Amino acid sequence: MKKKDFTLFLIAGAFMGISQSIDSSTFNNFFNDVFHVTVTQRTLMELPREFPGIMVVFVLGMLLFLGDIRIAFVANILSALGMLAIGCLSKSFGITMLWVIVYSMGQHLLMPVQNSIGMKLAEEGDVGKILGKINGLNTAAFLVTSIITAIVLRYVKLDYRVAFSIGAIAYMASAVLIFKMTPYKSESKIKKLFIKKEYSLFYYLSILNGARKQIFITFGPWVLIKIFNQGVSTFALLGFFTAGIGIFFKPYVGYLIDSMGERFVLTAEALLLILVCTGYAFAKSIPGTGLLTNTALYITCACFVVDQLLTAATMARATYLKKIAVNSEDISPTLSMGISMDHVVSMFIPWLGSLIWNAFGYEYVFIAGACIAIMNFTLAMKIKIPMQKSISV
Repeated sequence: MKKKDFTLFLIAGAFMGISQSIDSSTFNNFFNDVFHVTVTQRTLMELPREFPGIMVVFVLGMLLFLGDIRIAFVANILSALGMLAIGCLSKSFGITMLWVIVYSMGQHLLMPVQNSIGMKLAEEGDVGKILGKINGLNTAAFLVTSIITAIVLRYVKLDYRVAFSIGAIAYMASAVLIFKMTPYKSESKIKKLFIKKEYSLFYYLSILNGARKQIFITFGPWVLIKIFNQGVSTFALLGFFTAGIGIFFKPYVGYLIDSMGERFVLTAEALLLILVCTGYAFAKSIPGTGLLTNTALYITCACFVVDQLLTAATMARATYLKKIAVNSEDISPTLSMGISMDHVVSMFIPWLGSLIWNAFGYEYVFIAGACIAIMNFTLAMKIKIPMQKSISV
């Protein structure tokens, strides 16, 4: 039964990869082309988009009686409905923001249960390997979709309604596959929200991840769009490179989690993020003539790709929590609490970043990001895994 469920979840992850590729390639350009948003407006959009991330801990608490698999089904349905409505029912900016909330709730509801389901399907000692395989196939689907998108956009003008509709269909297919999995219900029908001191380091890492993540989600693409005047085809191409590397990189991160441990992976992530932030901030300051005139753009694109790859470190935060969890019933609620804490920070970072961008320049947004990465490194160094065997989920 576990093998069948693992296969279904793998294929479901591939369909999610299709939707995520379409989102990554079109979301920012959709708002730029259809609503002509400014930097300030784009940052304010993060308030409704990230609000579901704060609410997810409460919504998950109400849905825990369903179990992780049924919650994942609901999450994919919400994502499908939201994505379809953004593409086909966006008659005004305000209405579109309401559909963004629906779409975002589906995405955020999936985050804590996706890793939890993957860990349930893994044998002891192979948790990182299994999560790496799931993420690797998801990335392979992302790659294929990015290639197709890049080729199509070379010859055909983008129709956002078609693009978002395809993404919605893929989410719906993922929902159907997950529904066919064996449901694992929670041992308790009601789970109180809690914050336990045993998980303090996990919470702190989640908060810093929220700050770091939002800088790149909001301002990374916006630098390419506004500073370097790049369009949808560029993001499709970057998605292609990210996914092509990610097919091998994400399983390798899973291997490193099992062999080297979570502290190694998370400290390495922090060090690489410092370099990425530095690249974003100072790429345009590099002088160049002739063949080197695009150096700044290439460096910025490389930073974009590396940052996307480093999201694989989320697996290490999840497996770290599994290893320190007091009992298995704490895992999903604590993952969702971490996401909510992460998003409390996420809602304010875009606003603060836009003030810094407008007052001093975009470079200083990424200098601030480097400072956050340094704090993340310091906390990651404090990770200690108990000697006893981690609990089974």
